[in-house]
Amino acid sequence: MTKLVRKVRVVNPQGLHTRPATAIVKLLCNCKSDVRFQLKKDVVNAKSILSLLMLAAAKNSVITVTIDGEDAEDMMAKVVHAFQTGFGE
Repeated sequence: MTKLVRKVRVVNPQGLHTRPATAIVKLLCNCKSDVRFQLKKDVVNAKSILSLLMLAAAKNSVITVTIDGEDAEDMMAKVVHAFQTGFGE
């Protein structure tokens, strides 16, 4: 099993609001790995839309993404790409 940790920046003007949070949950729906997002001291399950919204990540927030499991490399590439492209907004 692989454990990967990367930092990503929220580029969306409104931060990590409902639309990007929904995009993350959809992206991870077939993910076999454990995916956690950390902002400051808060660590949440990235597969839960409510948990993502509770992070209240504003624009330019830096989130630490930890993915632990068999498809970690593939999922990390997809998550990083989604953040870099602003979730298509």
